[in-house]
Amino acid sequence: MTSDVERLFAQFRAPGFLQEFREMFQPRALECLQVEVTSCCTGKCTYCPHTTRADVWKSRHMKPETFAALWPVMVKTGRVHLQGWGEPFLNPHFMDFAELARRAGCAVSTTTYGLGMTEDLAERIVASGMDIVAFSLVGTDEASNGARAAVPFSRVKEAVRLLQQARRKRNAVHLEIHLAYLMLASNVDAVRNLPQLMDEWGVHAAVISTMDYIPSPDMAKEAFAPHEREKIEAARAVLEDVGAKVRAAGRDFYASLPAPEPAPFCRERAHKTLYVDAEGYISPCVYLNVPLREPQPNRTVFGNVLEESPLAIWTKPGYAEFRAAVQTADPPSACVSCAKRFEAPCAQ
Repeated sequence: MTSDVERLFAQFRAPGFLQEFREMFQPRALECLQVEVTSCCTGKCTYCPHTTRADVWKSRHMKPETFAALWPVMVKTGRVHLQGWGEPFLNPHFMDFAELARRAGCAVSTTTYGLGMTEDLAERIVASGMDIVAFSLVGTDEASNGARAAVPFSRVKEAVRLLQQARRKRNAVHLEIHLAYLMLASNVDAVRNLPQLMDEWGVHAAVISTMDYIPSPDMAKEAFAPHEREKIEAARAVLEDVGAKVRAAGRDFYASLPAPEPAPFCRERAHKTLYVDAEGYISPCVYLNVPLREPQPNRTVFGNVLEESPLAIWTKPGYAEFRAAVQTADPPSACVSCAKRFEAPCAQ
């Protein structure tokens, strides 16, 4: 840690034996705290609002003081996921944040595009105790991954190699490497090459998602709308075949596609998780707080951790009512048309 950050974080002590013992029988109240450590990114992905709404995008790093304010909620959370609407490793304090979250007794994970990976960073990730690093892809080779403009497939491959090298050097069985794979409707066939790619890269698991946030009208064709049943069933056939092959090789594979009707609950489990943006504003999930400099009808914020305790924000009546409603067939208005409510697992 840098000296200033070290002094700031020195006030926090790891949970003691009694708390650890209690947690063996009673899990922490929150399942996951997702933290947007930055909204900055050098990628130009065609499907991301960072690209399509660049004129109104807010690029900023989370400050150490903001992350420190999350300590009261971290010690009550099982996992801290350090990633929001940007590339997490661009924040110069990323590893400081990971260390403090581990000190709080949390599992720590992130999702990255991989461009900043070096031997030194890979060594620090392994030593930090993080248990999952996911790499973003939309394809399985340079051509099919083209939608991730400014993020060459070859660089992602090299990033995975460097992290695998560090894992094996330290025999770090605690750390898993995942793929966070976005399946675009025009690029379904590229998924067929995942079993071979995962084998070559030594990837532990792949999570396949579809576009659940439409950044511009012309990108709607790349999503899977609930009524597009023929399109969905064709993709399902590919996912089931690929999933069977990946699991036969002893790796994990998770995929989902839209169902015709929404589920009567939140698949993001907003009643057990929360999201905090780079400025410290708390929202139920990442989709309800996109960093744009313009009004957003669905933006839902319950408070800022620099102004009040995150636990006080969590227990506010309005937030409690939101969490209760989101787990019913009559969700808050901001969630009614959310793609995540239509999402259903497949390829099991």
